[in-house]
Amino acid sequence: MRNIKQIHELVNAQLDSINFIAEPKQLYAPIAYTMAQGGKRIRPILCLMAAQLFDHDIEKIMYPALGLEIFHNFTLLHDDIMDNAHVRRNKPTVHQKWNANTAILSGDAMMIKAHQFVCQCEAEKLPKAIALFNSVALGVCEGQQYDMEFETRNDVTVGEYLEMIRLKTAVLLAGSLKLGAILTNAPEKDADLIYQFGINIGMAFQLQDDYLDSFGDQKTFGKKIGGDIVANKKTFLLLTALQKGEKHDKSNLNKWLSVQHADNDEKIIEVKKIYQKLAVDTESKNKMQAYYDTAIDCLLKVDGKQTVKQELIDYASKLMERTK
Repeated sequence: MRNIKQIHELVNAQLDSINFIAEPKQLYAPIAYTMAQGGKRIRPILCLMAAQLFDHDIEKIMYPALGLEIFHNFTLLHDDIMDNAHVRRNKPTVHQKWNANTAILSGDAMMIKAHQFVCQCEAEKLPKAIALFNSVALGVCEGQQYDMEFETRNDVTVGEYLEMIRLKTAVLLAGSLKLGAILTNAPEKDADLIYQFGINIGMAFQLQDDYLDSFGDQKTFGKKIGGDIVANKKTFLLLTALQKGEKHDKSNLNKWLSVQHADNDEKIIEVKKIYQKLAVDTESKNKMQAYYDTAIDCLLKVDGKQTVKQELIDYASKLMERTK
């Protein structure tokens, strides 16, 4: 059995061995650039760990696992266009390095490649694998649509936000785990439990990501701090502050949400002060912990190898201890 570190190294080695460059180079060069930027490789790691949980040879499902990573990076590429982000993993985003049209088309090609990779599994498991992948991919698109709609809505609730991140982030982590279970003939009960483990870890992970966007360290977080505040993104922090704040706090917060051509650094500082005054940063951490606890409870109910369960628990714990 391989541990998390060994699986991470294996995934990186496999990705490094793939030549994404082909003709026309202008289409494929951005794909190679994107895939070469590294990352935590969380999705393929979870898929392969799920396979080990049910005592399966991970080499046999390597390509479907890599397909999940290609798909994840495709979503980041297109998200960066929609968000007009300039930096990803401390490097220029694809649409900044090339242009938006190139980024859109290369992203489309990445989605197709992801599908091709997922299809490289045993024939009898292909229908369930593709059905799951398509469901996950569509869910991510639905989540992104909600995220975009929230930008122009002033009545978004915390519940709506949580449903959005379930679709946009959590379903891919959950689907990665369930794909590993499906490809290893795990019992349906255990496949569903491992899926719920992924959903709850995904919710905690995204809440952590939003928290770090406001309270993280740019050098370790990999992108500029305060981007969500500058963009007025409807995050758990903002929505909870609007829900909890008294008249003066809401008025002050709405002033920063509506002001045009403000000094971004000043806006970030002042909005963070409001968050801390209302203790929504603490509330966010508590919400993360609740999802994390539910995730672990689901995992413990899975009938799989105890050593792998512990590896997954340790891995989940480390994801929630990212540098603040």
